[in-house]
Amino acid sequence: MLMALGQLMPVIIGIGGGTGSGKTTLARRIATRFADRGVALIDQDSYYRDQSHLSLPDRESVNYDEPSAIDHDLLLEQLRELLEGRSIKKPAYCFASHTRTGEGETVASQPLVVVEGLFALWEPRIRGLMALKIYVEADPDIRFIRRLQRDVITRGRSVQSVVEQYLETVRPMHQHYIEPTRQYADLVANNVADSEGSSWIELAMARVEKLIT
Repeated sequence: MLMALGQLMPVIIGIGGGTGSGKTTLARRIATRFADRGVALIDQDSYYRDQSHLSLPDRESVNYDEPSAIDHDLLLEQLRELLEGRSIKKPAYCFASHTRTGEGETVASQPLVVVEGLFALWEPRIRGLMALKIYVEADPDIRFIRRLQRDVITRGRSVQSVVEQYLETVRPMHQHYIEPTRQYADLVANNVADSEGSSWIELAMARVEKLIT
């Protein structure tokens, strides 16, 4: 696959899994480990649909834990642009207001493109662009605690609202939409350790290394 890095086209790695499973951690570790090869990080969270046409109460009632909340068409279009060697303007999303800020971020095409998000492995057209698909799993209790901490600290949410959302949409949507994407993964990384005693991150790193060499 080395030819794909330097001579043909970028390689796309998809990282999916439940909320708080460790997707972002893995994506960032890959970006750090292979920085000398050139890595573009694409977080699917940036592609939530803009809800500015709705009132704030209506925005807050939208189910953001189902696939339709993501603009898969835009993500697909921009991934294709990256594969063609062109830069993109990745949207910027505000979780407090559920709107796009209009600023965005320029992302240059790189030999390695890492896409991570809840529904990274859900859309067939996007899956079809991926050379490696990784599903990260972790204990549900741990995932909930991580989500609670993240939403309260970085997204300005109350504990009660996070708990209610988890019970009403996050957990059932995970079971209905996200967990089934596990079947499409080339590697299922358990965010604890594997049977061989290696860390789940090192197992993933080994697969990436094998892909690009």
